This record gives sequence, C-alpha cells and structure tokens, in this order.
Amino acid sequence: MTTRREELAANLAGVHERIDRAATDSGRAASGINLVVVTKYFPASDVDLLADLGVRHIGENKDQEASSKVADLTRRGDLTVHFIGQLQSNKVAHVASYADVVQSVDRAKIVTALDRAAERGGRHLDVLLQVALDGSGGRGGVAPEDAPALADLVATSASLRLRGVMAVAPLEGDPRAAFARLRKVADGIRAGHLDATWISAGMSGDLEDAVLEGATHLRVGSAILGSRPSLG
Repeated sequence: MTTRREELAANLAGVHERIDRAATDSGRAASGINLVVVTKYFPASDVDLLADLGVRHIGENKDQEASSKVADLTRRGDLTVHFIGQLQSNKVAHVASYADVVQSVDRAKIVTALDRAAERGGRHLDVLLQVALDGSGGRGGVAPEDAPALADLVATSASLRLRGVMAVAPLEGDPRAAFARLRKVADGIRAGHLDATWISAGMSGDLEDAVLEGATHLRVGSAILGSRPSLG
C-alpha cells in the first residue's frame, strides 16, 4: 500500500518534470523557478512531509486555517509561508504575524494596514501586488494601469519589501495571453523598482504557460496534494 509520503513524492516528481520541460522550452533555468505548494485544506502533517521532501515554499488562502496550521508545523523553520488569498482589512494584522510573503496586496488600504502591523510586530514582509487580468476584478487584484502607483506606495513603506506581481488566470480565455499581460505589468514596475523581480503565476492546470511567460513562482496544489479533502 502506498504511503502518503510516497504519494506526495511521486506527485512532486511529476510536477518538477513539468517545470523542467517548460523551462527548457522557454530557454530558462529551472533553478530560477520556485514551487509554492498550496496546502489549503490539507493538514500540518502533509506540510511536514513536504518539507522532508525538499519543499521550501507553501501557500495558504484562509487566515484562520493558515495560522493554526503554521503553529502546528514541526518544520516551520525550513519553510517560507506565502499568504495568497484575498486579504480582508480585519485580517491583516493576524496575517502579518505569521506569513513571510503576502502575494495578494491589491489596494492602498491593505498596504497601509500591513505595513503598520508588520512594524508593530518587528517584522519585514515580502509583498506582491495581485493584478487583475480578467477586466472585472472578479478574481481579485488591482487594475493593471493602477499597479505602478500601488507599487510606489509599497516601496515607501517601512516594513514591506516590494518583490513583484501575482495574478490568477481568468476562467475564460488563453492563460498564456493573460500571463503575457502580467509580464508586461511586471516589466513596467521593475523599471522603477529593480528588486521587484518576482512573477507569481500559474497553477496545476496552466503552469507551463506561466513558465513560458517568465513566472518565477508557481502556485501548485492539487497536482501535488490531490483532491481537496472533505470538509464535512
């Protein structure tokens, strides 16, 4: 009978093979692409197994689940925790207490609150701007044309480090075309902020398109952890 560790190891190997192929196709080095395993709805025991298997980045969407899970990790010191869910104002201070990276900053109010919370906690947080690629903002994010001003605000914060941009591909349309639009936004921001080199894009179904368009961070969940466990 296959153990959970063996299952995760096999799935990880498969995803790394996909990343390697996409990197080769794009003329990039796979070493420049970071895998963020999205662990929402899965237990801390799975995260510890992933850490044992070499995973160094995990992503969480929901504050209440994430904070309790992070507290239960035996391998916390080996992991960078990315908060990737839409961030509500009343959750900012709590997220700032345990996340290392916040990928979903999309408005000035969140920047100000996050900076204040990080400073109070004596922490520095890496920040990505979530950019809306669907035209409606239905999946969250700042409008592409408003991203440079938001980047400038983050860059002037005391406790936030602007690292780049993040986006989710629209439900309809070609994901590669969407990621090409994100890359253009990223290039514009990087022109004024040289350290903003990260592009977080691509999930289980479209990671190859993201790599081809310059993604430095991939957010992959189901291809590694499997279907979400029943919440009932």
